[in-house]
This record gives sequence, structure tokens and C-alpha cells, in this order.
Amino acid sequence: MARTHSSPPGRPRTRLSAADRRASIIDAATQAFAESGYQRATMGQIATRLGVTEPVVFQNFGSKTGLYAAVVAHATGQMAAMMRELADHSDSIGGLLRQLLSPDHIDELHAPGSLGVIFADAMTLTAEPAIGAAVRAHVGELADVLAEVIARGQRDGELRADLDAESAAWLVLSFLSAHPFRSAVMPNRRHLEEHIAAMTLGMLLDQSESPS
Repeated sequence: MARTHSSPPGRPRTRLSAADRRASIIDAATQAFAESGYQRATMGQIATRLGVTEPVVFQNFGSKTGLYAAVVAHATGQMAAMMRELADHSDSIGGLLRQLLSPDHIDELHAPGSLGVIFADAMTLTAEPAIGAAVRAHVGELADVLAEVIARGQRDGELRADLDAESAAWLVLSFLSAHPFRSAVMPNRRHLEEHIAAMTLGMLLDQSESPS
């Protein structure tokens, strides 16, 4: 669901507007950070992807943390758009939630090159003021989109009418984002993750629905 989009290598350089230049840097940085993580990806590598000098990247964002904050905002927009598209093309909100909570999807979300890597890194960097502010603002936007999807499921009668949609959205996001913790410490992770996902889904579905 959440792969970044690569640009063809070796494209010719063209003069871009300031806005287009910033957007191109954010796109390249999103790819680099998703593939390598915040610590390993460098501003020089991002500049090389674009065929510009490293000072150009710094001139636009000031620092690596400033650029990462912009990437968090960009990644949130991509995730929100994908979530809305999935909901619009899904026959069942319950089925969509089952897909989102499945271990296969969570593994894919956190695989190198996927947007989940951006958010997992961001959670460890919230002591950096710019990144912390971006996480609080933009992950909240993603929760709002998920709350909209959950509210739609309530209107359709698939999800429990007594749910608080905002709280339910944060429950789902918490489960998705805790994958690095589970991978690091949980014995028999996949087996337990399947059961936790079923329990979470069971709390969301209307009593007439089955979590399996």
C-alpha cells in the first residue's frame, strides 16, 4: 500500500521554480529516507539523486531535520490519499480494516522503501523540535482520515455504532506503528500479531460481523 514512487535515473536537468525545486527535493528525500532510514541517508545522497549540489538541498530546508519534517508532511499526504482511495474502492470498510491490520500488510508497510519506515523513524526523533511538531501535526491528519473511514463504516452498519471514531482511529494507528516494537521483542510475533489483529478488529466490527 505504501511504497514510495521512484523517478527514472539520469533524467536531464531543467530549471525549476522554487516550489518545484522544493517538491523535487522532498520526493527524492522521501525515497532515500524510506530506503535507508534517517540515520543512514545523507543530504549528499539526496542531492546526487537530483543531480544538484548538497548546498542546494540545505538552502531549501536549512538542515537534515528540517528536510525530514517536510518529508513527514509529504508522506502523511501520500498515506492519507491512499487511505481515501482504498476506502472509495472498497466494497467493505470492515474488509478494508481487516486488510490494514493483517500481518502481511504490516510487514509490507514497514519494509525498506515503504512509507512506514518514515513514520517509524520519526517516532524516534520527536526530541528534534521540527520533527516533533511535524509528527504531532501530520500524524493527527492521518488519524482524522482514518476516523472518516471508520465513521463511514458506522454509517454503513459494518462497525459498532457506539464507537468513538477518533479513538478507534488512534487504536488502529497504534497497532500499525508498533510493528518495530513487536518485531524486536515479541516471541512468535506473527502468530501473536494475527491474534492481536483479530481482537482489534473484533472491537471495531458490529456484533453481527465476524472478526475471522
